[in-house]
Amino acid sequence: MSTFHVEYTYAPEAAAVRDEHRPAHREFLGVLHEAGELLYVGPFTDGSGAALMIVADDETAARAILAGDPFAAADAIAAVTVREWKQVYGPF
Repeated sequence: MSTFHVEYTYAPEAAAVRDEHRPAHREFLGVLHEAGELLYVGPFTDGSGAALMIVADDETAARAILAGDPFAAADAIAAVTVREWKQVYGPF
């Protein structure tokens, strides 16, 4: 398994859509976390997006996981960046 740093970029004009779908989005993330597929997640304090750490076989699998996010289905994310990440130090 590999680890992927994901960055969501949010467009300000989609704030109402995110507000509407946030409960389902957080439920989705909670399920991923409990399954061990999501190590951490949280929004940037300036509201511009969020960071996630996904565990998957490869980038295609990581993107497939992210496609299930209610924010993705609602077009609440302006851009998604996925990069494989290698830990040197840390709790994971």
